[in-house]
This record gives sequence, C-alpha cells and structure tokens, in this order.
Amino acid sequence: MVAKPEPMVTGDAVVLDVQIAQLPVRALAALIDLTVVFVAYLIGVALWALTISDLDDALSAAVLIVFTVLSFVGYPVVFEVATRGRSLGKMALGLRVVSDDGGPERFRQALFRGLSGFIEIWAFAGAPAVVCSMLSAKGKRIGDVFAGTMVITERGPKMPPPVPMPPDLAWWASSLQLSGLRPEQAELARQFLSRAGQLEPTLRDQMAHRIYAEVVSQISPPPPASAPPPLVLAAVLAERHRRELARLRPVASPTSWPPAPQAPPPPASLAGPPGGFTTPS
Repeated sequence: MVAKPEPMVTGDAVVLDVQIAQLPVRALAALIDLTVVFVAYLIGVALWALTISDLDDALSAAVLIVFTVLSFVGYPVVFEVATRGRSLGKMALGLRVVSDDGGPERFRQALFRGLSGFIEIWAFAGAPAVVCSMLSAKGKRIGDVFAGTMVITERGPKMPPPVPMPPDLAWWASSLQLSGLRPEQAELARQFLSRAGQLEPTLRDQMAHRIYAEVVSQISPPPPASAPPPLVLAAVLAERHRRELARLRPVASPTSWPPAPQAPPPPASLAGPPGGFTTPS
C-alpha cells in the first residue's frame, strides 16, 4: 500500500503535506524491532542464567525484571529519543515518529508509546495496535492516539524544489498571515508555477489571475498593487515553505527574509504588464 499525502496543521497554523506511514510498512518495521528486542532478550536471559548461581533469589529476580523492562520498554524509548523518532526498524524503512503538530517527538511521548507498546504489542500480540491503526485515518495505534504522535514516511514521492522567493517581495511576505490559505490552494499555485512556461500566454495570464484572486482573498496584508500575480504566488509559497522549515527545524531554522523598509517604493523590477513575467523555476 502506498503512503498517501495527509494535511497537517502545525502550531503556526501552517499546513504541511506529509506522507502517513501505512500499516504494512509499519508492521514490517515493527517486525524488525521485535526481532532485535527478542534476540537481545534471549542473549540477556542466557547471561542471567549463567550468573544466577552467584546471586540470591530476590536479587536474581530483580535483575531479570529490570532487564525485561529495559529490553521491551527501554529499547523503543532510548532509540526514538536519541534518533528523533526512529528505531532500527523505522530507520530501515524510512519511517519517523513526529508530534501531531509536525514537530519532533518528545521524551514524554516516546515514553508513553513505549509503555503502551509493551501492552498492545507484546502482551496482546499486536492485535490492539493493528485494529486501532486500521480504524485511524492517520494510521495511529493506541500509543500514538494518547501520546499525540503519528508515524510518517520520509521516502515518499520526490517533491519538486521549493519556489524561490522574489527578492522584491520578501519584505511583504515576511508579514503575511497564512492561516486562511488552504493546502489545495497552495498546491494549485505550485503546480501552476511549475508549468507556467509550457502554457500559451493568454491561457497562462487567465490562470494566473484566477489563482491569484483565490490566494490573495485568504491572506493578509494584500500584495503591492504593482506586483504581477505569478510573483505574488511565488512569494506566498516561498514564505509558506520557510515557515514549515522553521517549525520542523527549530534548532537551525532558515534565515528570515529581509525586513520591510520604512516606506517601500513600488519595485521597478515588478513594473510592466503581468504577461511579461518570468516564472520562477
């Protein structure tokens, strides 16, 4: 089953299109993790059996309990915290656990998923996890539902490169309110800009103005009056992408666009009829 795009709203009200990991892929990743844990547990139990004669019964039982907890709960928690949402099985299949808002998985969430996984995967042979994943639109198991996480795939279809920011509109784009922009509108604008050079000029201008009107009605403040519609669309998409990266990479977020000047004059490079624009590549 192929992973499907799923809209996701971040804490900054920016909508992202992510690839939700489907049940067969998650099951295979879980099988890899279960194999690793089971083999490690058998080795540990064998070593415990070799040293049991040197320990009293209470201490021996305590060691076995601690080792069992570390194997079945500690493994997913330690790996997901250390690798920002991945275990060995998820690494092998290109999966990652993220928060519902698109941010990295937190320790509290990893701990809750680990404790829940011991019950729904090990105690009940994974049946609750499978049933919950089949009923959830985002393929969540019980631990994901209560931890506020989901599993995405990082090996989905390759997306086109982001639209570059028109330099003369960077000051305007940095002040935009984008919460009203729907993901389908942004996707339509992106597809138009990627194919504008292949369209007949009259049709290209008609489409540009129609998409421009839809997008501008959902954002604020309005763009400069002299800005051609395609450059306005490019600025909106570039700023939207910049905010997505800033949210997903809080440690090394992209540099902000230059601030708005005190009294910005109409940019000379944006003057002229809309039909004469150069579509960003």
